[in-house]
Amino acid sequence: MRKTAERLFVTQPAVSQALQKLRAIFDDELFVKVQGGLDPTPFALQLEDKIAPYLDGLETALNNLNEFEPSELSGTIKIALAPIVMASLAGGLFTEIRKQAPNVNLELLSWSQTTAEQIRSGDVFYGVHYDLENLSKELARDKIFDLEGRIIVRKEHPIKKSVITPLDSVGYELTSLISPGWNDHFSYASHILERQGYTPKVGFRSEMLLALIDVIESTDMLLPHSNLFPIHNYPNLRSLKVEVDNQTYTKSLFGYVHNKNRHSPKAKWIESIIKRKLPLYTDKHR
Repeated sequence: MRKTAERLFVTQPAVSQALQKLRAIFDDELFVKVQGGLDPTPFALQLEDKIAPYLDGLETALNNLNEFEPSELSGTIKIALAPIVMASLAGGLFTEIRKQAPNVNLELLSWSQTTAEQIRSGDVFYGVHYDLENLSKELARDKIFDLEGRIIVRKEHPIKKSVITPLDSVGYELTSLISPGWNDHFSYASHILERQGYTPKVGFRSEMLLALIDVIESTDMLLPHSNLFPIHNYPNLRSLKVEVDNQTYTKSLFGYVHNKNRHSPKAKWIESIIKRKLPLYTDKHR
């Protein structure tokens, strides 16, 4: 009884209760006490012979469900990425998915105000964004990565430090990357500065990262971003680490999927690729 409980990952009393129910159902002792433990009755041995093929078939079916081969996938997979992720992850994600699933057509979409509903309706399979609120209970979310805060400035910017604090930003206007469905009407960096007791000024906002880059390359404005920013592609820019209250500022990214797909092999496959790829695009690993 003890060994059976260990194999089934339940308590020994639970096994005893289950055995009592089976005895009542089959009107047979099923197992009788002998020296050193229990022995099956003739009826139990006959029952084993009858049901063994069905249990073997069930085991095979369950194992087949766990055998996921991306190379056998076809059709279109739609993945929505937050703007802060899109500029860095898009190429690597497409390349890896195409490598493992050559018959799949991949559509990478920028997260919009309708993306959560598209995931709920099944039009979009997977999404990556911050920890969003007021979403449908049909959507599941799991943390996949922690971003580190960065401030992007032009190469000759008056701030010469490599690490910036809220105090260092006083006197400089901010740009703001709009992430639809999250900060449509506010700047997250402004909220951080306000909590620190400063009065920020946002001089320019856009959903297009390239538009923000174009502005900061020719002004002293600050672009709040993360360690995903592809700084190596912009020799005229510098990336400054952000510290708040003497700690590196971090913000978590989450993967979003419909509840029914949360544990599906395809969702786990996509999540695993994103988790592997994201660290490679941070400024620590370039």
